[in-house]
Amino acid sequence: MVLASGSPRRRELLAGAGWEFEVRPADIDETPRRAEAPIDYVRRLSIEKAAAVAQPGETVIAADTTVEVDGTILEKPVDDDDARRMLELLSGRSHHAHTGVTVVFGDDSQTIVVSTSVTFVDLTDDMIEWYLATGEADDKAGAYGIQGAAAGFVERIDGSVTNVIGLPLAETVAMLRSTTART
Repeated sequence: MVLASGSPRRRELLAGAGWEFEVRPADIDETPRRAEAPIDYVRRLSIEKAAAVAQPGETVIAADTTVEVDGTILEKPVDDDDARRMLELLSGRSHHAHTGVTVVFGDDSQTIVVSTSVTFVDLTDDMIEWYLATGEADDKAGAYGIQGAAAGFVERIDGSVTNVIGLPLAETVAMLRSTTART
């Protein structure tokens, strides 16, 4: 089995669920297309990542996560100013984390998108600056990681926590089990 992702969070989640796999990150252009909806965006990227690394006879898992607020995709921040802008946008309101997951086995593939609603408390400037100083915002969609210090920003979550981390584990494991059941 191959995980088409360099994300340490995805590795930890999948390994923690007892799966053995090789890590082979996909190198694709992750730029959103003009007027591309967030759900379509993560679906497309998960399919493209899987296709980029798939070899005959392998099971491949690929995923992509984005944060969306008011229909706008919040990618990974380019710098602290961008991260600050994102956190200010998320402050005191709800947003969605969307993850597209594709599992490929031979000529067969399955793709799903899982969405989770997350509501943040009102963030003060001091809270945002403290969080930026942790460095956690640097490589995360929406400029936060729910599995780290930003967990203290979350007032409410509706849906899969592992989805917000980057891999909806229950749904991914179900896809893997249905794939391996066919062999």
